[in-house]
Amino acid sequence: MQDRKQRVTLKHVAKAVGVNVSTVSRALDPAATHHVSPELAEEIRKASRKLGYKPNAAAYSLKTNRTRTIGVVVPDIADPVFPPIIRGIEDGLGLHDYVSIVANTDNDARREERVLETLNSRGVDGFILATTKRRDALIPRLTEGKPVISIIRKVDDARFSSVVHDEDEGIRRLLTHLVSLGHREIAHIAGPQEVSTGFMRYSAYERYRKLLGASPAGTLAVFARTFSEEEGERCAEELLVTGRAFTAVVCANDQLAIGAIAAFQRRGLLCPDNISVTGFNDIPLVDRLQPPLTTVRVQHHKLGFESALLAVEALRASGKTPKTSHMVLPIELVVRASTRAVRPPMPPGKVGARKRDAERAD
Repeated sequence: MQDRKQRVTLKHVAKAVGVNVSTVSRALDPAATHHVSPELAEEIRKASRKLGYKPNAAAYSLKTNRTRTIGVVVPDIADPVFPPIIRGIEDGLGLHDYVSIVANTDNDARREERVLETLNSRGVDGFILATTKRRDALIPRLTEGKPVISIIRKVDDARFSSVVHDEDEGIRRLLTHLVSLGHREIAHIAGPQEVSTGFMRYSAYERYRKLLGASPAGTLAVFARTFSEEEGERCAEELLVTGRAFTAVVCANDQLAIGAIAAFQRRGLLCPDNISVTGFNDIPLVDRLQPPLTTVRVQHHKLGFESALLAVEALRASGKTPKTSHMVLPIELVVRASTRAVRPPMPPGKVGARKRDAERAD
């Protein structure tokens, strides 16, 4: 039987370069490589690659009490928002030889608690969380003082770092776009208010509709329980039964907008002929809808990437209290065919009758 190939160790690399094992260890550790001159560190890295050296993760964990893993928790892994975010996290962590363990909560608080407990028991070094609520007691209780980066959503507690998008500016641009098209009666399908995305987008809608002179008769907003197409349909029906005329709807995300358009169509209301509809996020394929959706484009991959870098930076604080960072990424308004210049307002119930009369005339 052929002898198993001997595993290359730090000693082999040290012998090849002619330095101590401790020098090799520092040169190959991203957190300690600054203790070695750049020229020597590069020589050691070249030797390690030539010899085929692979770090021993178990030994590293025993020595440093670190596993080089980050727990990433999302509310719904099937949501098209999250694959590019997770890819960004993986790309950012990979630069520093970290990996992620991704877990899904299905927006269930009990499941989230179990997930956090399990990740802790697996020894993750820190957390990147897309599940946080504005007032979230789980984080300080279950993350055990480890670095926590909140993504997409923010926690009211400023001790926890965050990477989010500019919700306020996104809603401002959407409302400005609709007002420029002549819309004044603009309704809002808001997201859940216990999470920062729903709360901040609704708050921005209220503030800017007043500044821009929209909905002069007062707010016309309904609140979704989740950011889903089903809730978009339910909320659109709720808007229709109010009896108030509106010519446009700002939805708190793209899934809500897709559901709202479907509900309006069932009632004979065409988008954008009768009602203009906007979303938020620019998820994949919304440009292929009929009509293609006007929305706010956000930087999903960059959000994940930056959150990974913040997590690594916090871990490199070497026992010191890491600096808390709150990053707000810019957005972009993407105008498509789901919005158009306003037509004279009409009570929703009468539009279906007009559509039927036109069909009979044909």
